Amino acid sequence: MITKRQQVGGHVVQTATRSTRGLDLRSIWLITIACAAVSMVVAAMAALNTALPAIAVDTGADSAQMTWIVDGYTLALAALLLPAGAIGDRFGRRGVLIVGLFAFAAASVLPIWIDEPVQLIVTRVLAGAAAALIMPATLSLITSGVPEHRRAIGVSVWAAVAGGGAIAGFLVTGLLLEFFSWHSIFITFAASALLTALLSLTIGTSRDSNPGRFDIAGSLTSILAVTGVVLGLLEAPHRGWADPLVLISLVGGLALAVAFVILELRRISPLLDVRLFTNRAFGSGSLSIAMQFFASFGVFYLILQQLQLVFGYTPLQSAFALMPMVAGVGVFALLGNWIAVRFHALRFVLAGGIMLCGIGIVLLGAVTYDSYWGALWIIVLCAIGIGLATASSTTAIMANTPIDNQGVGSAVNDTARELGAAIGIAVAGSIMAAGYSSRIGPVADNAQAQLTAAGERRITAGDPIVGQMLVQQAGEAAEYIRRSLAEATAVVDRLSEQAGPLALQIATDAQNAFLEPMRQAYIVLGSVLMASAVGLLWLAPRRVVPHSAAGSDATAETDAVSVGAADADEGPSTTPPIE
Repeated sequence: MITKRQQVGGHVVQTATRSTRGLDLRSIWLITIACAAVSMVVAAMAALNTALPAIAVDTGADSAQMTWIVDGYTLALAALLLPAGAIGDRFGRRGVLIVGLFAFAAASVLPIWIDEPVQLIVTRVLAGAAAALIMPATLSLITSGVPEHRRAIGVSVWAAVAGGGAIAGFLVTGLLLEFFSWHSIFITFAASALLTALLSLTIGTSRDSNPGRFDIAGSLTSILAVTGVVLGLLEAPHRGWADPLVLISLVGGLALAVAFVILELRRISPLLDVRLFTNRAFGSGSLSIAMQFFASFGVFYLILQQLQLVFGYTPLQSAFALMPMVAGVGVFALLGNWIAVRFHALRFVLAGGIMLCGIGIVLLGAVTYDSYWGALWIIVLCAIGIGLATASSTTAIMANTPIDNQGVGSAVNDTARELGAAIGIAVAGSIMAAGYSSRIGPVADNAQAQLTAAGERRITAGDPIVGQMLVQQAGEAAEYIRRSLAEATAVVDRLSEQAGPLALQIATDAQNAFLEPMRQAYIVLGSVLMASAVGLLWLAPRRVVPHSAAGSDATAETDAVSVGAADADEGPSTTPPIE
């Protein structure tokens, strides 16, 4: 490959001439290590969901503590991403990656000796903090270490792995729980992190050549802002949007986000140059990433319950059922990025992918199907849409981030993912909670009355032990039925031997109370996605990198992420491309 260096707007940039050379072994190894690391981070977000019942039994965790065993990790990860990305830029991305991996291994191994839920939550928060060091470093190492003419391939592979990591977490957890206790999940994460840390010693590193003063005020403000917003979103489905904690967290977080923007605009060496968002490729890429994870995690929240509680799948079967989504995202991530870069079609790839996914999600709620196989083609449609948009969104972000700030650019990409996922789960969870609660009341009351009557009949018939047990269980069973379909299903399992017809009726009525709000949630998620696709069609430029920054030499035929981007009428770039 031949490169040409030239001065553009005060910045030295490189443009790449046409090259047919593929990835070299060094780049392949770098991408492999980076993807191994990011897959652990993403898998750890989802892995414990299937193990929560066993963890609750062994540790005595209540429902609120069970929620925070999962959410503590997500909150710490989201809150620390931006400062962690800046630390990688300053001190070296490989070094920060290795430190994060060792810390992740230590936090993962601690639960082996813990039998108290609060202590387990603390270890999950520590693991999330370590993951914040890992995740931005993985992508920034690829964008700064892979030759520019093949960088888009590296980004595509990374995006596909990061997109499918949650499903891989379900799959690995399901396999482990088939044969071992829940402790095996943490042992696996610890061993994998240690091995990846050792292998990371074999890759190159990169860093900001002139970092300036570290933005402590900006870091603290960003941490508090993201913490407030994510905390409010995580608690809203359980507490309700009018709960004081939810309102204080969301309003406080948004106010701090505004303060963060004002603070960063006034700093000479900001944590994040917020002017990057005025670059249309960077801004539209960030919005697209957020909407993809808004959709995917909202759908995961709904479809996993549908598979397990309605179709009767085990956690392992549910993970296998979602594997077509992993395959679809992986294949179409490569295709979408190639189309966006090669044909200057970023606008149409982002908007088209998001629109296709939105249509698929709406169909999940609008089309009637009574088995997984009836919905498979719609799931594949959603996967194709997300796949088309995912890698091209990340390329748009990273290609418009200065080379010295690739860690922060990666952190923006990752923070958009976390915020989108939190919003998606909050919206889907709130619609489900409100819809189920409004429908399940008569079912729970009827179950309580029938259990009481059945118990009294048993007592009258000379079976006082079983009769009294049914009477005593009546109120408790009604309360469980009101909470969720999962707990209603547990009640059905307990009653199946003692009151079979009643158990069957409860199961049918509870599923009916679940299915209608589930369909509504799908339609809301899909409609929001379709509306955002229209916005992206207007916001996104045609090209990945501004034409003015990519060089004007007519003989330099560029490809991959070094291709020029927006036309003059699409707005100027505020930063040089990564070349």
